[in-house]
Amino acid sequence: MTEYLEITPALSISTGEIEFTYVRSSGPGGQNVNKVASKAVLRWNLGASPLPDEAKWRFRRLYPSYISEGGDVILTGQRFRDAPKNRTDCLEKLRQMILKSLEKPKKRIPTKPTRGSVRRRLAEKAKHSAKKELRRPPGADD
Repeated sequence: MTEYLEITPALSISTGEIEFTYVRSSGPGGQNVNKVASKAVLRWNLGASPLPDEAKWRFRRLYPSYISEGGDVILTGQRFRDAPKNRTDCLEKLRQMILKSLEKPKKRIPTKPTRGSVRRRLAEKAKHSAKKELRRPPGADD
């Protein structure tokens, strides 16, 4: 039976596409750190994923440091002392990253400054200019 990582109700990724390796962690664990491989390393091919092309592009733009030269997403999890928790942590990190890349950014609507704000800015400039003018020595108008 194939497990799936559910991203949204309409989108899920087969865990068969995700490869895990376990290495020695530098995190908590006392003497176990030196002998137990509890750090989870997730590797997932972004190019072959079921994500829409726009989301893949956004993912690459948002998280360039997590993508290898071969186009694989590489995440690590070492917050916990045991491998299964770190594996779950990696999957959750991937899920959050994908959710963020699926969000379409709002189109910026350019706005004009209000008449009042323009008037205040110009009044402040005139006031500042007058203050600077008073600091000049007499007869320095040349």
